[in-house]
Amino acid sequence: MNLRSAFGIAVALAVAFAAPALAQSPPAAPAPRHDVALALVLAVDTSGSVSAGRFELQKKGYAAAFRSRQVLNAIREVETQAIAVTMVQWTGPRLHVVVVDWTVIKDEASAEAFAAAIEAAPRQLFGGGTSISGAIDFSRLLLADCRCTPIRRVIDVSGDGSNNSGRPVTIARDEAVRDGIGINGLPILSIEPFLDRYYNDNVIGGPGAFMIPAQNYDTFADAVRKKLITEISGLGVPTHRSIASD
Repeated sequence: MNLRSAFGIAVALAVAFAAPALAQSPPAAPAPRHDVALALVLAVDTSGSVSAGRFELQKKGYAAAFRSRQVLNAIREVETQAIAVTMVQWTGPRLHVVVVDWTVIKDEASAEAFAAAIEAAPRQLFGGGTSISGAIDFSRLLLADCRCTPIRRVIDVSGDGSNNSGRPVTIARDEAVRDGIGINGLPILSIEPFLDRYYNDNVIGGPGAFMIPAQNYDTFADAVRKKLITEISGLGVPTHRSIASD
């Protein structure tokens, strides 16, 4: 066998042994393209402690927040210049109603449309206990169904009472956090003056989790606006910290 033939056989063998290895290492899939910076579930308490007047104050507070120039500017400053938001009313462990479907907010028109949808949404739940754990569990399902590719996923829980129905809220919180979901809180202190401590220890979780307490329903609108700006910008504070509403 001459030198040229030996070299050819060696090359053929090298290619034959290398081919299976190359076949087992497909190119890495490209990273998903994020179309929104944030997928946000607004979980609104409509349990028995929330009177008709208090419910209306909550609706007006959320609507005013999305009409706020500061909230719109926060959206314009994020990487995608867009967020996706939905709103759900909750009470007991299995009592949840989506009142505003997933909406992409990217400009003044879409923000106004979402605010108007909040104002037009009637109250659909009136009692059944206060299950924050149920609200978190249902919100996780909503996030999984969102037809968007967000950079961050967040559940925003507002309410005026501690968990008194359903499974322990800490278990629901921990499962959501393990799934890469952040939970922020807006406790309303009208009925339980130390509800902010309860939210701090049991409800909020995930990187940068925070809460902004509202002293009462009259200050709810201001607290919502401040919390939305913080959530959208992603400038939350370390877990188990509170940003005072005043």
